[in-house]
Amino acid sequence: MKKILSLLMAVMMMAAVLAGCGGDKPADTTDENKEPTQESTPAPAATGSELTFTTGGSSGTYYAFGSVLAGQVSSATGSKITAVEGKGSQGNIELMDMDGAQLGFVQSDVMSYAYEGTNLFADFGKVDCFSTVAALYMEQVQIVTCDPSIKTVADLKGKNVSIGDSGSGVYYNAIDVLGAYGLTEQDIKPTYQGFGDSAEALKDGAIDAAFVVAGAPTTAITELSSAKDTYLVSLDQEHIDALIAKSPYYSAYTISADTYGMDTDTTTVAVGAVVIARDDVSEDDVYNFVSGVFDNIDAITAVHAKGAELSLDFAASVTSVPYHAGAAKYFAEKGYTVPTK
Repeated sequence: MKKILSLLMAVMMMAAVLAGCGGDKPADTTDENKEPTQESTPAPAATGSELTFTTGGSSGTYYAFGSVLAGQVSSATGSKITAVEGKGSQGNIELMDMDGAQLGFVQSDVMSYAYEGTNLFADFGKVDCFSTVAALYMEQVQIVTCDPSIKTVADLKGKNVSIGDSGSGVYYNAIDVLGAYGLTEQDIKPTYQGFGDSAEALKDGAIDAAFVVAGAPTTAITELSSAKDTYLVSLDQEHIDALIAKSPYYSAYTISADTYGMDTDTTTVAVGAVVIARDDVSEDDVYNFVSGVFDNIDAITAVHAKGAELSLDFAASVTSVPYHAGAAKYFAEKGYTVPTK
């Protein structure tokens, strides 16, 4: 019994010693192994939230640029953003509606369709559980071909043309552009493919042309042009004006010749690439995303060329869908007033 009591006493004394090791340190004591923090300087809220950011296919600009943005925000703020491949604008919005993601890349026109329950959301129904975070850059409607005889949209009649995944934003952009030239889906031989598959089909000669709606330079087109003579089809000003008059979410845009190493500039139209967030994402997290991007434009541009197109003027220009409170807070600090719910 005495041995047992002695053993118990020894255990109790050891516990007391260990407890003392975990006690509070004096206020002026520092831990040399601890990573430095930014708590002593003004910084976005360190919420520690982990958010999923859906982008696009791995061969498109959404995924490449979205991954850069996610990394920058995660390193500069307390919000941890993970960029994942998505199925484009419509798929990203539908997944967000099912609470499968908190942030997503979308085209400005598709975002409006969802919020109003029109076009490709006519059957799915109105989706308004999200708000605008920021507009980032313009996405050009790029009509790609390896056939030099295809010089105008009118030349697509009777050709094998990829017009994006069925029901995608690209699909509706293609239908709009074809319509401006008096063509319909029935006037071409359509295939329904994403950017990567379209590029492979062009390389193999399986299709004559493809619609790609993404920020230029687009990985799929860059890789195609390095393997085969590649051309972009221009829209003429008359048809651009008619298209914009009917669908004002388009803007005229010129893709410079050096983007893909081509002989001439390409005139086309573009829509905005916008980041959206679920309404129930915290104000701090959305503030972190916007500040993490727009306070670090130089660092982002050093990694991805699209960073050079970031601007507060464009970021705060969306009017079709209200902004998230966290984004509005950041823009207000920079002197911009944006609509909110």
